[in-house]
This record gives sequence, C-alpha cells and structure tokens, in this order.
Amino acid sequence: MPYPDKLLAEDEEVVRHLHPHWLTLFWPVVWFLVIVGGASFGLAVVPAGRQQGVVRMVVLAVALALLLTVVLVPVLRWKTTHYVITTHRLLFREGILSRHGRDIGLSRITDVSYRQSLWDRIINSGTLTIESAGESGATVLKQIPDSEGVQQLLNLMIEEDADRRAQESAGYLGDSYGYRSTAPQPPL
Repeated sequence: MPYPDKLLAEDEEVVRHLHPHWLTLFWPVVWFLVIVGGASFGLAVVPAGRQQGVVRMVVLAVALALLLTVVLVPVLRWKTTHYVITTHRLLFREGILSRHGRDIGLSRITDVSYRQSLWDRIINSGTLTIESAGESGATVLKQIPDSEGVQQLLNLMIEEDADRRAQESAGYLGDSYGYRSTAPQPPL
C-alpha cells in the first residue's frame, strides 16, 4: 500500500518508504511461538474435574493477554512507523492509537550521517542522524534498513532538491524581469 497521497504536494513523489528493520519483529515472533506452545501445553495438562473449564479459561486469558502485550503491540508499532523520503521532504510518522510525526524539508537538512555496529552491518541495518536548520536539533532514526544506502539516497535527494529550487528561482526571476529566450527554435 503506497503512502497516503493526501500528505503529498502536487509535484511531490515518494522516493522510498521504509519501516524499521524487519528484524525488530524477531522477538515478537519468538514470544508468539513460546506463548502458543506454552498455552497449548497448559491446556492439555489441566486435570479433569469440576474446575477444568475455569482453569482452561484462565490459561487462555493469560495467553491472550501476553499475546496482546508482547506480540501484537510491537507488530503494530512496527507497522505504523513510517519513514518516507519524497522529492521534497522527509516524513516520519509513528504511533498506534496516538500518533506523532515530523516533516523536514530537504532544503533544511544540513547533515545526514549513519552509524552501524558489527551486528548492524551483518543484518544491513543502522541508525541515521539527520541534522536540520532550526531549533529542534538532530533527529535520530534507529533500526533503519540499509542505513548506508538511505544516507546516500538522502544526500542525492538533497542535491536534486537544491537544483530543482535553483531552476525554479531562475525561471521565476526570468518571468519577473521579462527575460525570454530569443534563441531561434529548431525547425520541426
């Protein structure tokens, strides 16, 4: 599913849409397997008797509560965290019930750096630090897949955005002062 078009300007296009690295889902999957296995075992070993139904319901309720907190919440957090690079800006959106986000215009970004530990290099992940003009300070994005590639892409997009703005400014100034190209047009 592409990023919502309602957040994009007319001439803006999504270049790259990321979620945190997929390995952030490793522990929720492990917990899912442990909880389902443990609950299945617990339901199977409940002794027969008058309280069997109640005990099974308690085991099932505990398993569902654990699944909700240690599996579903991290998966939803991963799914609802968006890092979007467009032709004009960088967007961050995160949150399940309450959301927060930040948009940084490419022209305001002053530095993009990345950091990778040995483990991050093995799994092709890392941390991006984005410094921008303004009072909000550096933005740190953790667990970014292909952090080195994203850093290079951001630097390229910043250069292209500067070129686009320069061309728009030159066109605007030319129109404002009545300069028109007087060069002969090639024949069709």
